[in-house]
Amino acid sequence: MPVGSAFHARTLELCESLNYRDWAGYYAVSAYETHHEHEYNAIRNACALIDISPLFKYRISGPDAMRLVNRVITRDASRMSVGQVFYTPWCDEDGKVIDDGTVTRLTDDAFRWTAADPNLRWLTGNSSGLNVGIEDISESVAALALQGPTSARLLRQICDADLSSLKYFRATSDAIAGVPVDITRTGYTGDLGYEIWMPWDRALQVWDAIASVGHAFDLHPTGMLALDVARIEAGLLLIDVDFHSSRKALIETQKYSPHELGLGRLVDLKKGPFVGRSAINEEVKRGIARQIVGLELDWTEVEKLYETVGLPPTAPAGTSRVAVPVYKGRSQVGRATSTTWSTTLKKLIALATIDAPHYSIGTRVEMEMTVEAVRHRATATVVETPFFNPRRKTQSPINLESAI
Repeated sequence: MPVGSAFHARTLELCESLNYRDWAGYYAVSAYETHHEHEYNAIRNACALIDISPLFKYRISGPDAMRLVNRVITRDASRMSVGQVFYTPWCDEDGKVIDDGTVTRLTDDAFRWTAADPNLRWLTGNSSGLNVGIEDISESVAALALQGPTSARLLRQICDADLSSLKYFRATSDAIAGVPVDITRTGYTGDLGYEIWMPWDRALQVWDAIASVGHAFDLHPTGMLALDVARIEAGLLLIDVDFHSSRKALIETQKYSPHELGLGRLVDLKKGPFVGRSAINEEVKRGIARQIVGLELDWTEVEKLYETVGLPPTAPAGTSRVAVPVYKGRSQVGRATSTTWSTTLKKLIALATIDAPHYSIGTRVEMEMTVEAVRHRATATVVETPFFNPRRKTQSPINLESAI
């Protein structure tokens, strides 16, 4: 049975819908209101406050901390400066992704690691022969995501950190309401935003400080349904939906390499040995057999499918996580795993695994759609992700008001 996170006392009061789900053994709000539209709009037009405490979190420290990180992630940790954050996958010996997450270099010999699934045993097993400590801090560190165009201005009201110079995927330290916090310019929405890391037992003080100034910035507590739409627009993958951890996969086709996830840019084969390097190198030589890409559906065709049966076209209210086939001619060439209507883009979009050579940008395929219990196909085009990529996400404004 799930338990409440560090912020449960606040989220329970605000969750009018009582719509929850289980996230890593914690109650996570699906939507605070009966529909998630206001929460989604907060992500894209104002400011959203999201409890991300259920993430698994580890602190890796000691003289060989960097060596351990470099041994297991696909990126070159030796290039990380203090205060830098890496988004990275990590793999098993067969080059298949175990999980993905962020690694923050806190000091010369200390890192904070986040993951969707438990990774303590795996990290410990790979630390053999190294002078390093690995601490599971999942239940001692709470975290909030503050995301959206007004997030920087709000954050500036409650802390003294120099946010105007905090670059994308960088970290800084400060205090909010007297509580020491780390602030990273990261998030799972593909928008301007920050993640705030704090002691679990003082988390409510930080929440209250944010809420106390939130009205001026149209702050909304935001749940998983709105976040799901935003992360698809951002082209961000969800474990157990778009791909499976190699440790939990039941069959080989459920396992993915970093290149198959579309994360080849995060693999540095020149950095030296790391877990899975040889297998990934061989895969690159053979050619990537499939890849997760973005699909943009032809809405005119979708409308015609509904008109044929005398119905008005219906855009899905939320994200569909039901996998549906994707075809090229008579052959199935993949499957769409996350599909949503983008209110911002006014498009029906999906993340899909597509076989080679059909994952090239501009390729036209057909995606299965069901209307009135009858299966049809609608044309879709392979497009680059992220679907939505605002300048404010990465720009480092001198004047934070210009970040809107």
